[in-house]
Amino acid sequence: MDALRGIAAHSALDLVAVCLLTFGIYYPRHRRRDLVPAYLALNFGLFAVVAALGEVGDGGAALGFGLFGVLSIVRLRSDAVQHEEVAYYFTTLVLGLVCGLPHVALAVKAALAAGALTVIWVADSPLLPARSRRVLVTLDTVHACPAALRADLALRLGEPLDWTVTEVDYVRDLMVVDVRYREHRVEGGRLRPAAAEAGRGRRMEPVGEPV
Repeated sequence: MDALRGIAAHSALDLVAVCLLTFGIYYPRHRRRDLVPAYLALNFGLFAVVAALGEVGDGGAALGFGLFGVLSIVRLRSDAVQHEEVAYYFTTLVLGLVCGLPHVALAVKAALAAGALTVIWVADSPLLPARSRRVLVTLDTVHACPAALRADLALRLGEPLDWTVTEVDYVRDLMVVDVRYREHRVEGGRLRPAAAEAGRGRRMEPVGEPV
C-alpha cells in the first residue's frame, strides 16, 4: 500500500507538471494540437515504465536497460518537428523520468520539475528577439546572382537569414528556394506595401513552424 501511495503521489506530480508544460506553455504559444497527445502519452508512458522498473529489485540494471529500449524508439523528423518542439519533447521526457525515479523525495522531484518548466518557459518566451520563419518559395524567375536572389527574397519575405536553392528549372523559368528569414514589420496589423505587392506572383509552402 505504501508503494501504491508513493506512485500515486508521484504520478500526480508528473501529470500536473506535463499539463502545465503542454496546456500552460506549449499550446498557447504554438497552437499545434496534434503534438499535445504525443507529449502527454510520451511523458506518462515513460513515467509508468520508470516507476515499474524501479519496483524490480534494486532497479539499477533493469532501469538502465529499460530506459535505453524506450528512448531508442523515439524518432524525430526535422522537417515535421522543429527544434523548439524537440525541446518540448525532451522536457516531457525529463519530467517523466524525474517524477518516476525511485528513492527520490517528492519535494526534490517537484523542485526539479519546476526548474525544467522554468527553463522552457523562459527559453521559448515571446519576449525574446523576433523569431525566424522557414518557407519553401517557388520564384517565377531564375536568379544567377546571389545578390539579386537575396534582394528578391528580402522584398518578398523580409530579411533573409539563410537560403538553399533546391531546384532550378530553366525551361519553365522558375527556381525553388528553402529560405529562413525574419519577417517584415507590420503596420497596423498589415504587411508593408512593398512586401504585400511582392507577395503576388510567387508560391510559398511553409516548411515548419516559427523557430
